[in-house]
Amino acid sequence: MKKYYLILLMLCFSPKLIAQKGSEKKANSLFEKRSYVKAAEMYEQLAENQNVLQNLGDCYYNNSLMKDAVRAYGKLFLTFKDSVKPEYYFKYAHALMGADDYTKADLIMAEYLKFAVSTPKFINNLKTNVPFNYVLQPMTKNTSNGDFGISFYGDKVAFASLRTAEGKSFGWNEKPYLDLFSAEVNSKGQLTNIEPFPKEINTKTHESSVTFSKDGHIMYFNRTNDKQVKVGNHKVANIKIYKAEFVDGKWTNITALPFCSDQYSTEHPVLTKDGKKLYFSSDMPGSIGSFDIFVVDVNEDGTYGEPVNLGPAVNTIHREQFPEISNDGSILYFASDGHQGMGGLDIFMSKSLNGGPFAKPLNLGETINSNMDDFGYVVDEKKNMGYFASNRKIGDALYSFTRTENEERYVVEGEVKDKNTQDLLPGTLVSLYDENNILIGQMVVGAEGDYVFATEPNKKYRIEAMRDFYIPHSEEFTTNEDGKLRYTIELFMECYDDAEEIITKRQDGKVQIVLENIYFDLNKWDIKSDAARILDVLVDLLKKYPEMEIQLGAHTDSRASDTYNLMLSNKRAASTLEYLVDNGIKRKRLRSKGFGESVPLVKCGNNCTEQEHSINRRCEFIILK
Repeated sequence: MKKYYLILLMLCFSPKLIAQKGSEKKANSLFEKRSYVKAAEMYEQLAENQNVLQNLGDCYYNNSLMKDAVRAYGKLFLTFKDSVKPEYYFKYAHALMGADDYTKADLIMAEYLKFAVSTPKFINNLKTNVPFNYVLQPMTKNTSNGDFGISFYGDKVAFASLRTAEGKSFGWNEKPYLDLFSAEVNSKGQLTNIEPFPKEINTKTHESSVTFSKDGHIMYFNRTNDKQVKVGNHKVANIKIYKAEFVDGKWTNITALPFCSDQYSTEHPVLTKDGKKLYFSSDMPGSIGSFDIFVVDVNEDGTYGEPVNLGPAVNTIHREQFPEISNDGSILYFASDGHQGMGGLDIFMSKSLNGGPFAKPLNLGETINSNMDDFGYVVDEKKNMGYFASNRKIGDALYSFTRTENEERYVVEGEVKDKNTQDLLPGTLVSLYDENNILIGQMVVGAEGDYVFATEPNKKYRIEAMRDFYIPHSEEFTTNEDGKLRYTIELFMECYDDAEEIITKRQDGKVQIVLENIYFDLNKWDIKSDAARILDVLVDLLKKYPEMEIQLGAHTDSRASDTYNLMLSNKRAASTLEYLVDNGIKRKRLRSKGFGESVPLVKCGNNCTEQEHSINRRCEFIILK
């Protein structure tokens, strides 16, 4: 016995196991320091436990290497799905979208959101609903310069880039540190005469995301701290917004804004045209998610008000970054991966009416957005042209665009609610039909429960909403001659158990059709006349609700062997199903299952009375959809 324990002890402390633990600890240390490239190299050499696969996937995900992220997350879900945290469902879904696998991405995202998702239908529906059509042009031939964060700079532009950078590389992606550059844009939308900002602005750490006052004499920009500080369990170098003034031909008086901190990041500043407000992104206290959009007043004396979170219409529990504001302050553009999109960060717009809060954001569509990160949108509204960044190819790159108004954007929009609770119903399938009952649009509504469809003026339409356990609802309407008038149609959905007395929700959450008990002769499964009369009520109900799907469950008493009772119950359930099919119910709407004696209503064991046996010998009808 002692020898046996000694062998076990030797195995527990074998050199291979010790090496694994030591290497994993070192990889974890690199991961916590956000040295993702080196950490990934080490994780790839280790045995694949849950921690290794999670962190390996994150290393690739954080550097937008989505195919590698899918490989790591795929193994994680294959082996450890029961213990995977919700955040990995979100990341895995976005990695799959980045790898062009929308089918699997939607399945994973649906598990995360707890309602159905259809990205292809979402993308297709946007084609006719976006406010603008875009034509894009890469601003450089080389799309691996790491260019992003562009802004207007008088008759020039300014942007961040890792081009021509020297010195040590950044551990996150093993690429050089970012600097700020200015450039001209030629008639073909290409960057020319590119020059770095002076050393007063560009330091040995990161500088990015610059914005200027109208006269060009004040600039705000990002600079990463040159030292890491401990925030929670990790050491990080956070980002601050700095202000600089152009005095006597040079940038001076460079100071961090007072609401910045070593404990959180403030980034992506954009100054309004009148210079009175500064929008930015931050994970400061009071944020809803990892990064939110904030606004702060810029006072005439050079001081600042208190930053204000733009609230849940704009911000989600995920990332909202890279704000841009229209000249009159009525339209906010920003990037988000929290609102429904095509993968990674997408660009959205949100309108404010009469200086009020910003409304629900609208995705700008598949030309400007891709299945990767799209961000940093800036626009000259008078010329209807602008710029943005994307890593849809290799690395961050800048694109110029021209936009034209979508003249065919006649829409009907609204939201889907529960009739009784008035709660929104995400995951509802909403379809639009023309006057000939031909399907012309379909979408699965997102977390906001809202839908929008393109229409034409002076035409009749029918809109229909369907959701599991709810009665389908349809409504007809006619557009007017304007066509652009937006109809808001609230679709009040009604539960089956609200509409039918014979339908009830059980304590276990299942929805059951309550009928008289169906009796079978001893050891038989054919449908008797009394049973047929009861099943005819079910036939009528299924014809009334053509989308309803049910499970037919047969149960026996305990007066035979387990095997015999299971076989008998399966035959009785199948016989019940065939009766419904013979009476006009489609087979695909029905499931049959025999439970034998395994789920008694009265747990009386071997001491059941005849009445108790009768209660346990039953058929149940559970609504599946």
